[in-house]
Amino acid sequence: MILHIKIHPNSGREEIIKLSEDSYKVYLKKQATGNKANIELLKFLKKYFSKDIKIIKGLKSRNKVIKIGE
Repeated sequence: MILHIKIHPNSGREEIIKLSEDSYKVYLKKQATGNKANIELLKFLKKYFSKDIKIIKGLKSRNKVIKIGE
């Protein structure tokens, strides 16, 4: 499954909002510097979906393409 995610780093809360079937908005506490937000995003999504998560596109962008499973 492929998802499109827009992250909001350094927001002071952790929350995931489903916008459509394959689109989500995620608020993260960590800052985007030093890859901290990406690491927190992967941990947060792994808890939410209980499957393997991989960032396909957008390592340095707020808009990311995520692959879930296999």
